[in-house]
Amino acid sequence: SGFKALVGAKLAQSTSSILIIDAANGVGGPKWAELARYLEGGLNVEVRNCGSKGLNAGVGADFVQKEQRPPEGIGQEDKGRRCVSLDGDADRLVYYTPKDADSLTLLDGDKIAVLYARYVCALLACLPEGKLKEASVGVVQTAYANGASSSYIRSHLRLPITVTPTGVKHLHAAAEGFDIGIYFEANGHGTILFDGEFQTEVLSQCAAITLDAPVEEGSAAAALLKLRALLQVVNQAVGDALSGVLVAEAILRHNNWDLQDWAALYTDLPSRQLKVTVLDRNIIETMDAETRVRSPKTIQPLIDATVARYENGRSFVRPSGTEDVVRVYAEANTQEEADALALEVSRHIRRICNGPHTLEDS
Repeated sequence: SGFKALVGAKLAQSTSSILIIDAANGVGGPKWAELARYLEGGLNVEVRNCGSKGLNAGVGADFVQKEQRPPEGIGQEDKGRRCVSLDGDADRLVYYTPKDADSLTLLDGDKIAVLYARYVCALLACLPEGKLKEASVGVVQTAYANGASSSYIRSHLRLPITVTPTGVKHLHAAAEGFDIGIYFEANGHGTILFDGEFQTEVLSQCAAITLDAPVEEGSAAAALLKLRALLQVVNQAVGDALSGVLVAEAILRHNNWDLQDWAALYTDLPSRQLKVTVLDRNIIETMDAETRVRSPKTIQPLIDATVARYENGRSFVRPSGTEDVVRVYAEANTQEEADALALEVSRHIRRICNGPHTLEDS
């Protein structure tokens, strides 16, 4: 009922294409089959990878986000179609449209956060002055969020960003500091959190709306009813890919957008992730939500000086939590520059940490 209310009059409109869902051979396939019965044709889907092979084996959100190519079961014949991959336990999602069998246009967790935040801001803008319109809205990211997404959130949506260490527990806790906190890791793990008082006020104001006549789209009443529907659809637990798909699909339909329209909001800065094998990862200590190195003290000045030579350059390093490697992230204006920046920073790490001279793509 929440999805139907969120989509509203556009429920009966046919989508421009069927949504292809990669269920990663996990729980998402059978759970979507159960959910579909309640949608009553409001969303046309085709579910693939429903358990015939290994869990997350060459499929799923993590595979697509890291490999930047379509999963098994989605190929050349699906070029240009609207696709979403869940992960095996259905708590992550990433959207994409295949270009060919080996490449795609990816809409990862950063793009999902922007889509959600943009929609929430549009609803609040329709409300009259008061508690709800003045609600604090914020986005929570990690250092791995692409710099272009952060720039869009700050400059176009004019929203504050809180940066936390990696790990959903950190993002979730930070999102609780806003009336409406939106968080997603790039891998598609995230959700929207609503403050309890905000939820109560939405429900109270919706109860006062009379529905004797159709509610005009774009009115304050329509925005309130959409907010109430959003409260029903969003799962405020730590990640629910099925709920996430319903929210994204409702927003796309509201905007009359396809994935190309969504992708056009901003262009990701090219990035590169590397890992450097070291003798002892514990030699590296970070600060400022893992964006800067506290010790050894010689590392951060070297990173800063290296980054300064690249337009739109950014780089940080952090020790792995499980193996003796240091992970390096870099982004810049071009892929060649991002690769070069990552390599330079990696050389600093190898030299100072006195590790073996081995370097691998992560």
